[in-house]
Amino acid sequence: MTREDTGAIGKAAAPAEGEEHLRRALSNRHIQLLAIGGAIGTGLFMGSGKTISVAGPSVIFVYMIIGFMLFFVMRAMGELLLSNLKYKSFSDFASDLLGPWAGFFTGWTYWFCWVVTGVADVIAIAGYTDALIPGIPLWIPGLLVVVILLALNLPTVAAFGEMEFWFALIKIVAIVALIITGLVMIFTGFQHDAGTASFANLWNHGGMFPHGFLGFVAGFQIAVFAFVGIELVGTAAAETKDPKRNLPKAINAIPIRVLLFYVGALIVLMAVTPWTEYVAGESPFIAMFALAGLGIAATVVNLVVLTSAMSSANSGIYSTSRMVFGLAQDGDAPKLFGRLSKRRVPQNALFLSCILLLSGVVLLYAGKDIGTAFDMVTTVSAVCFMFVWTIFLCSYLVYRRTRPEKAAASAFKMPGGVFMVFVVLAFFVFILWALTTQPDTLTALLVTPIWFAILIVAWLFVRKSPHHLSRHAAHIAYLRDDSVEAD
Repeated sequence: MTREDTGAIGKAAAPAEGEEHLRRALSNRHIQLLAIGGAIGTGLFMGSGKTISVAGPSVIFVYMIIGFMLFFVMRAMGELLLSNLKYKSFSDFASDLLGPWAGFFTGWTYWFCWVVTGVADVIAIAGYTDALIPGIPLWIPGLLVVVILLALNLPTVAAFGEMEFWFALIKIVAIVALIITGLVMIFTGFQHDAGTASFANLWNHGGMFPHGFLGFVAGFQIAVFAFVGIELVGTAAAETKDPKRNLPKAINAIPIRVLLFYVGALIVLMAVTPWTEYVAGESPFIAMFALAGLGIAATVVNLVVLTSAMSSANSGIYSTSRMVFGLAQDGDAPKLFGRLSKRRVPQNALFLSCILLLSGVVLLYAGKDIGTAFDMVTTVSAVCFMFVWTIFLCSYLVYRRTRPEKAAASAFKMPGGVFMVFVVLAFFVFILWALTTQPDTLTALLVTPIWFAILIVAWLFVRKSPHHLSRHAAHIAYLRDDSVEAD
């Protein structure tokens, strides 16, 4: 059945009676901090040591380029979400603009992305807990974090927003404290075993590109994971108060956040200590505070890194539950997951996500090296996120071609329009090539297609299901009916 066919059926249908809707309970401060929290993930705190070690000072340009490209992805997403406030997530606009297959593949892949990322966070949390409490059985923090996350997300979406607000605030304070401490060390010429704190350390140890072009390229494959979650504001669109005002503000602040929290922090880290001193698997943030003689601060930063991983996992639980709820409403997931609790929370979808996160506990015992497990799952996650971001851009191209009047009337136009879409798509091809240059990421890249093979088989069954056809037709009719106002 084609998109046109489902649309024709949908015109005679109405949204399902009694269909449950999410509540717009996230305020401006929630959505702003959610956007920041999404842009500052475990990848920065835990992965930056490896990124610096393989790319050297050129890692600064790596983060700037990725941030620049993803800003356009977010602008495309923002324009699409605001073009129709009945779009509750990007799965909705993908389904409407590209066809039912796109909603199915986008929704389930995004769900899979966050489950995998959540598993990575559980692994990271277990690793950092072991550093704080040596000898603790790894399954204890792994299991405890899943229970805590479930407890945080079950009450109301406002409760989630409040917790994520404080999680993000802790991360911001930690990074600002690091930048201020580092600048004091630089301007006072702080002496340590590796030399003197100075901006000259950025180019005095082999230049800005010490490992040449391939070293620069290697930085991209790790750094991309640091940006996963940047699209969280799109997942929260259905539960955001005044989205026309709050979404643009959150998206437009992305470049400033990247410059301050990523580029600013990394410049300070490599100016205080030469990049040659950093190694994979160790957090540069903890190392710098310890170097400054602030032993207690190093312990505090360890707790902050733990909080960051909790924040990322919390976001993952939130987004996966909302995505499964949306898929169930569109007939792409069992009806069971389309039900809300009395507090308007998709609790069945929450339970599903939490159960799957427990696989992170199993992975902790599958291999001896926590870092290797982390690298594998983060690469798989990054590839799947790029697929989702690509769907955003393809949806935008169809939107510009099929709905030119809405594009012309948009108050939040994507800068560069269609031209920048192709620039970003070319950049994604470059990232995929970069992932083939290192053995560990190549392995993960070769494993990822298994997920899409599973999705193709599932879609062959789902697309002919009477439940899917009727639900999808009604949902698309609701999205396209201008006489019905958004909830």
